[in-house]
Amino acid sequence: MLKLTKLVVICLTIFMVATPAMAQDAGADGAAGSAGGFSMDFGAAFGAGLVMIGAALGIGRIGGQAVEGMSRQPEASGNIQTAMIIAAALIEGATFFALIVCMIA
Repeated sequence: MLKLTKLVVICLTIFMVATPAMAQDAGADGAAGSAGGFSMDFGAAFGAGLVMIGAALGIGRIGGQAVEGMSRQPEASGNIQTAMIIAAALIEGATFFALIVCMIA
């Protein structure tokens, strides 16, 4: 219970500190408060979140399956590890591309 209480207090503190830090003044045309800006920012943030969730699931699955393969065949661990690193790098590359698309759109 004490750990949960500490976690809640830490999260609330971070939220209270981050709110003023993330505040943005409206420009000369007042575009920061417009509904169009919010929906576009929300869409980009939602897309970026989906990209990160997909990448995390993919890399997590690769890591888990690689460890399982290494435990079944220890003599092939070098080849498995190399293939795992290459696959994780390809996933990260696709993730970065998708994040850039989310930021531009």
